[in-house]
Amino acid sequence: MQVGYVGLLKAINNFDPSLGASLAGYAQPCVSGEIKRHFRDKRWQVHVKRSLQELRLELRTTAAELTNELGRMPSDAELAQHLDISADDVRAARQADLAFQAASLDSPVTTNDGSTSLGDLLGAEDPQLEHVIDMQAVWAHWHELPVREQQLLLMRFYGNMTQAEIGAHLGISQMHVSRLLAEALSYLREHVGGLSSAATGHSIS
Repeated sequence: MQVGYVGLLKAINNFDPSLGASLAGYAQPCVSGEIKRHFRDKRWQVHVKRSLQELRLELRTTAAELTNELGRMPSDAELAQHLDISADDVRAARQADLAFQAASLDSPVTTNDGSTSLGDLLGAEDPQLEHVIDMQAVWAHWHELPVREQQLLLMRFYGNMTQAEIGAHLGISQMHVSRLLAEALSYLREHVGGLSSAATGHSIS
């Protein structure tokens, strides 16, 4: 009713008695149009462009007409040809149709008590995905490290060796191992973060 009153007020403001038409006859399509626009724009659960909303309605009407003519449901290609649009436009309108009424992720898949919900069937984000991306960034600069520092990092983080064990294996002191690890990690942090060694003044031996 509120939307209808808005349409009525617009009709009153725009009505010109000098044209000879009655206010009721002029206001009726104004009120009706305002209500139709309200339902068109506000009933969507997800915001969809108006052009797709209108194309969705046009597709529905065209599909019904072609079904009567062909005696079967028309294909997307036939709909696109009839409306002089692309097949991608048809697919976009169909996808928009799915957004008209959204389903809750907590809604049960079946009517049985305790059944699986819709959200349970959706895939979850892989917690290792960010780790893979980080490691890819590290490997991009891995070859820039000296071979000895590559060995140190592999023994420390993949071999789970302590600094003392690495030092004994390579014949160097634990303090030397600590310094080399710090230099290698600092170099990788700077370059993975987008900083150049020239900008930071960092160099590795």
